[in-house]
Amino acid sequence: MTDQIPTTDELRAKLTPLQFEVTQNAGTERAFSGEYWDAHDAGTYTCIVCDTPLFRSDTKYDSGTGWPSFWEAIDPAKVELIQDRSMFMTRTEVRCATCGAHLGHLFNDGPKPTGERFCMNSASLHLQPDTGADAAAADGEPAEPTEG
Repeated sequence: MTDQIPTTDELRAKLTPLQFEVTQNAGTERAFSGEYWDAHDAGTYTCIVCDTPLFRSDTKYDSGTGWPSFWEAIDPAKVELIQDRSMFMTRTEVRCATCGAHLGHLFNDGPKPTGERFCMNSASLHLQPDTGADAAAADGEPAEPTEG
């Protein structure tokens, strides 16, 4: 995680135009167009702006919407929920609690055990793949010792 929030110029240099539009202007990528909507790799999804860990791949599911969907955040304190009244409806916007980047929206039509659907934009996420030790820890198994 970064120690400070990047400036607008730093963000423009770091992010693609789509990533900037989504995270800084609450844009939305087209359904079925993002990098992670159909990803099945094990790992942790982090904020593209500040690298804060947000979602685990084991809470990701196919919602049929064309956006990566999760039934739970890693830690509720890592995401900020804001009432969004744009688009002639009331929704719950999800932002990164560390840097304020727009991530997507939260809906109450997800699977058990939470019933929630964090419908995120791929453009606001980065998948940090699990290493062998990470994958074993996520499964509750002891990690293999590493040579050092």
